[in-house]
Amino acid sequence: MIHWSVIIPLLIFLIIIFGIGIWANRQVRTSNSFLQEYFLGGREMGGFILAMTMMATYGSASSFIGGPGVAYNTGLGWVLLAMAQLPAGYFVLMVLGKKFAIVARRIEAITLIDFLKKRYDSHTIVILSAISIIIFLFASMTAQWVGGARLIESLTGLSYTSALLIFAVAVLAYVIIGGFRAVALTDALQGSIMIVGTVILLIATVIAGGGVDTIMQGLVAENPNLVTPFGAEQNLTPLYVSTFWILIGLGVIGLPQIAVRAMSYKDSKSLHKAILIGTIGIGTIMFGMHLIGVFARPVMPGIEVGDKVMPLLTLEVLPPVLAGIVLAAPMAAIMSTVNALLILVSSTVVKDIYLNYINPKASDAQIKNRSFWVTSIIGCAVVIFAVKPPELLIMLNLFAFGGLESAFLWSVVFGLYWKKANKYGAISSMIVGLTLYIVIYRFAENIYGMHSVTIPIIASLITFVAVSLIAQKVKKIEDYHF
Repeated sequence: MIHWSVIIPLLIFLIIIFGIGIWANRQVRTSNSFLQEYFLGGREMGGFILAMTMMATYGSASSFIGGPGVAYNTGLGWVLLAMAQLPAGYFVLMVLGKKFAIVARRIEAITLIDFLKKRYDSHTIVILSAISIIIFLFASMTAQWVGGARLIESLTGLSYTSALLIFAVAVLAYVIIGGFRAVALTDALQGSIMIVGTVILLIATVIAGGGVDTIMQGLVAENPNLVTPFGAEQNLTPLYVSTFWILIGLGVIGLPQIAVRAMSYKDSKSLHKAILIGTIGIGTIMFGMHLIGVFARPVMPGIEVGDKVMPLLTLEVLPPVLAGIVLAAPMAAIMSTVNALLILVSSTVVKDIYLNYINPKASDAQIKNRSFWVTSIIGCAVVIFAVKPPELLIMLNLFAFGGLESAFLWSVVFGLYWKKANKYGAISSMIVGLTLYIVIYRFAENIYGMHSVTIPIIASLITFVAVSLIAQKVKKIEDYHF
């Protein structure tokens, strides 16, 4: 069944988004530096736009489609776990913040790999970083594509494959047109829609369920564990929840798609404003959407595909036109994250590989051409991988988070704040972190009840410090003998 009264507001939203992209394209064409403009928006983001673009990039299909689906099956325990994301923006901007932006400007870094290359003076780090970004962000983009397709599928009654193609064409055209500035500007609109949509849907769900008391009674009657911190199957142990916080709280500092935001703002005032606005926004969305997922269970029992909970609930509890406006929120979150990831992977291939190793003297016209082609090819490749979606897209997204954090967290933090950090420590830390993460995720999953990212993060920290200190001592001995 095609819900035209729901689809029309969504189409209007997409038209506005494309309008912003076309306007931003003029800035790209007239800019003196294509790289600075296309990949960083000229480093001119104010506080509100910085907060919204961080929130919209971080609040992806997992937050609006996958997260509520897991909460629907798990209960209030998943809401508690999800709230570990509350300080994510605060951590990133406070830890990286001013120093990262100052250093990035001084060395003219456009990507995270630019910073790592200049800091550690190592081609091995560049190659390892580029491979990590391409592999794990590919997985993350696949999750976003799946989320967008699920949403369109629920609204139009089209097959999943047809919905996937429609979503992919819309997003690719938009990103290729506008670049980073278009992504940042539309994030301001999308972030606002995400917050308003979350609040409206939460209120409507509570009303449809007969009030919070009635909803809670329904959950207890079905399974008392749904209202405990431990989840429907009692598998959310204190140790697991605590270590999960590393993945979606502390470790977010190491996510390249988030870190690059910390080098694109205008001034200190913008940074401080973004910390406040971003924390409030992320808190509202994460709490609201996951609570909606739990409350949806008594309102709409028996939904088998978790990723369809949010769109089906919205169509059930809201008038059609308002449902269309609210469903622009997950569409906004998904598009925003896909845009950011596409731009990041494109910049990795073009700026960090093509310009460093293939054609260092490339002209602006050549760079522009390669950027557009790379973005298109990567987008099409992701579509192919998304044709057969996983059961819950959030797991694909969290896998990507863990891999990126295992690779980058300590290289970024120590690179900024520890003078003794060197390339040997960074390289060994990356290799140990990535290898352990992939092995544990593939064969052991939750060792001793901890999330699979915990041991790789700890091991890569110890490796980084130990190898850096050993390498420094060896160098001192060699210098002395010489």
